[in-house]
Amino acid sequence: MDEKRTSVFENGLIWFGAAVSIAEILTGTYFAPLGFAKGMLAILIGHVIGCAMLFFAGLIGGKVRKSAMETAKMSFGGKGALLFSVLNIIQLVGWTAIMIYDGAAAVNGILDIGSWIWCIVIGALIILWILIGIKNLGKVNTVAMSALFILTIVLSFVVFGKGSLHSSGGDDMTFGAAVELSVAMPLSWLPLISDYTREAKKPVAATAVSAVVYGVISCWMYVIGMGAAIFTGESDIAQIMVKAGLGIAGLLIIVFSTVTTTFLDAYSAGVSSESLSGKINGKWIAVTVAAIGAVGAIFLPLYDITDFLYFIGSVFAPMIAIQIADFFILKKNTETVSFNIPNLIVWLIGFVIYRLLMRVDIIVGNTLPDMIVTIAVCVLIGKIAERAKRHKSQAGA
Repeated sequence: MDEKRTSVFENGLIWFGAAVSIAEILTGTYFAPLGFAKGMLAILIGHVIGCAMLFFAGLIGGKVRKSAMETAKMSFGGKGALLFSVLNIIQLVGWTAIMIYDGAAAVNGILDIGSWIWCIVIGALIILWILIGIKNLGKVNTVAMSALFILTIVLSFVVFGKGSLHSSGGDDMTFGAAVELSVAMPLSWLPLISDYTREAKKPVAATAVSAVVYGVISCWMYVIGMGAAIFTGESDIAQIMVKAGLGIAGLLIIVFSTVTTTFLDAYSAGVSSESLSGKINGKWIAVTVAAIGAVGAIFLPLYDITDFLYFIGSVFAPMIAIQIADFFILKKNTETVSFNIPNLIVWLIGFVIYRLLMRVDIIVGNTLPDMIVTIAVCVLIGKIAERAKRHKSQAGA
């Protein structure tokens, strides 16, 4: 059994690949109006918050050896958790389409043969990654990540070495909104990370490395995007690569970063689908999701993902807050019941609070306050329920 487990190094590679993403670089360009210093601070604060939550989410799955959506049953009940499985599959199909769309649009800026052709090429490579399987990707990932690492360093030198400071004034984004946009990307991985940490030989170490590697590299991607907009005056990454003469190297960065990141989305959609029914084959669902994503990327306008990121936050921030409260504080498990009604109500409260907080500019964003309130409400209700149960048993005795 143990030899089938993934190593700490393999988990680190998986999350390196998740972070090296055109979507993250493009999100980084939105930070330019803040200026480099304030933008950098917002990126760091957001990633510390987001990756701390990512660590706790991964640790739950790693300790109990269950996928992300299987761990949701521990807090919301066997059937109650199906709501989050369905929402997770929907967001993963969305992510798959968005990532293929971004990757195809960018690579077509380097080699113009038609975005739809690149959508098919990237979709086919993702399907190949899925068919190889996560436990057989070790050597393939090592080669791909090594190439990406080198090429991303080259891109960093292009952005920061040859660019000159351009005006980036304007009030397009407040500091609080920037922090929230920085939290949003690691937050989008919350319902996925346990799908990988559950397979780790050393779950605590693997989860820590996963969260740290993802956080560092994701910050790097954001900074490249922000730096591109500030120092080169260009937010189109493909055009930066063309002007720098990267050509084929730039094409490889885009294609492989898109494949390694989007593979995780499609794979996890398959894993989540298995929690709906034991008869479902996760691998073929993942292949189907990759194919649907490629079709969606061809036919849908997917150029602005900010509303999508905020929707993910409003759904999954209160979900993981309740799981953290149950697992680490209350130490309770309700997967044997069909619906944990109190926790589902608390989740709805957390969802509404998140959407309300979006109207308020808070310096640390709205995910952290929302999760703190949700955890507090969950613990309070849990303690009251425990006390009522204790009194009832004493009365019965």
